[in-house]
Amino acid sequence: MKAIIWTRYGPPDVLQLREVRKPIPTDNQVRIKIHSATVTAGDCETRGLKLPFYISLPMRLFFGPVRPKRVNILGQELAGEIESVGKAVSKFKKGDKVFANTGFGMGAYSEYICLPEKPQEMSGIVLEMPLNISYEEAAAVPLGGLEALHFIRKANIQKGQEILINGAGGSIGTYAVQLAKYFGAEVTAVDSTGKLDMLRSIGADYTLDYTKKDFTQSGKSYDIIFDVIGKSPFSGTMRSLKPNGLYLIANAGPLRMIRGALASMKSNKKVIFGAANPKIEDLMFLKDLIEAGKIKAVIDRKYPFEQIVEAHRYVEKGNKKGNVVIAVQHNNEI
Repeated sequence: MKAIIWTRYGPPDVLQLREVRKPIPTDNQVRIKIHSATVTAGDCETRGLKLPFYISLPMRLFFGPVRPKRVNILGQELAGEIESVGKAVSKFKKGDKVFANTGFGMGAYSEYICLPEKPQEMSGIVLEMPLNISYEEAAAVPLGGLEALHFIRKANIQKGQEILINGAGGSIGTYAVQLAKYFGAEVTAVDSTGKLDMLRSIGADYTLDYTKKDFTQSGKSYDIIFDVIGKSPFSGTMRSLKPNGLYLIANAGPLRMIRGALASMKSNKKVIFGAANPKIEDLMFLKDLIEAGKIKAVIDRKYPFEQIVEAHRYVEKGNKKGNVVIAVQHNNEI
């Protein structure tokens, strides 16, 4: 089969299309014929390891100190069909259409992948995909959608509350906007000029162009501020919260964590950070919302499998609207 091999830490060119052996499922695994995967900002950061030392060091220890060895195929979310099942598998059968979050094992940049039928620690989750969407749309749900749901649930939104989402135009942010609206919030979405029309189209009540206006200087206050990109000015953001307000931070660095913990102890405003632990029941919740027409995947661009390098270059520019999808075509296999 074909796979995109991550040969070393570096620019997009370190990704190479190669022939590798097709994986064989164990008794409790399913083998998925992948039709679509995504390229996320996280994939690009992992590939190059251009990250702060406190993040890059443990990642090097996990993947390999000099070059990636433990995992050499990137990609964290996918959609496809069950091609075969292990003898202990009962939930799935050949031909089932599924979407999946691969966990720390990654591996979505390939024609096939084996994942456990039942969720296991760090090993991914698999679920039958929504009936009313394409493989491309389904592939763009299990990572960004789950991260957004994790934080929006932490907010415990009450109907009519005002939430500002900073970095709303990416894979996590576009789901956060829709989920916040679903739970009854009034949403202000912050991102660059070219993303504002899209954000209004998925339900944002108000939009702010961060290249023209700093939301912390607007004089407006919010019940909840969700910083998807972890870059909003800490003090200014805290001032922009109403009494008993909540500051949600994705991708929080150590200093921001410390400041958040101290601020939570000293005031009636709370700071919450951390990453989602993918759960099958949460993916089922998203599936139900998609089938009910309450939320949808935002797709910016689609690239063929062979243009993975170009896809990574585009995502690294930071201008994508929602998700970038990879279409996997199946030809000759090994």
